[in-house]
Amino acid sequence: MSIKSDHWIRRMAEQQAMIEPFESEQVRYHGDDRVISYGVSSYGYDVRCSNEFKIFTNIHSKTVDPKNFDNDAFVDVIGDYCIIPPNSFALARTVEYFRIPRSVLTICLGKSTYARCGIIVNVTPLEPEWQGHVTLEFSNTTNLPAKIYANEGVAQMLFFESDEVCATSYADRGGKYQGQTGVTLPRT
Repeated sequence: MSIKSDHWIRRMAEQQAMIEPFESEQVRYHGDDRVISYGVSSYGYDVRCSNEFKIFTNIHSKTVDPKNFDNDAFVDVIGDYCIIPPNSFALARTVEYFRIPRSVLTICLGKSTYARCGIIVNVTPLEPEWQGHVTLEFSNTTNLPAKIYANEGVAQMLFFESDEVCATSYADRGGKYQGQTGVTLPRT
């Protein structure tokens, strides 16, 4: 298994629509405004966060239960940014839609710009033949409110290609998050 370079990522995006929309270079500016970078990097792809957020709240005194998830456990926010309360959690999704090849495993890692502010992105795999918008999980580990910017870089995808294809892909087993769009809540 080997990690894939920027050349491979560009080729896969072009030939197999692996990432849409796709930025073939690292973007650091919108006009004159500096942004948290996104697009192709040396050995990965920096994804953007959409403007859809679900912020966990204790307004209704709900218990977070992955087998019986209650929509009253969060509030929906649409905007240019999201403020995550101290020691709290939010969900979002990538702007980019992914189609992972059968011989590839992708790992989502947080960007250091956010990590240095105490904002942690959950490490998550994108399995072979998974496709959809990636639901991103943000933890604000500080005792201060934390800001996440929409349409700017928030996490990096690393691509690992095997010498052989897997026996059973995510698509083969009918994975429960296959083809997800929007911010997707837990399913059992």
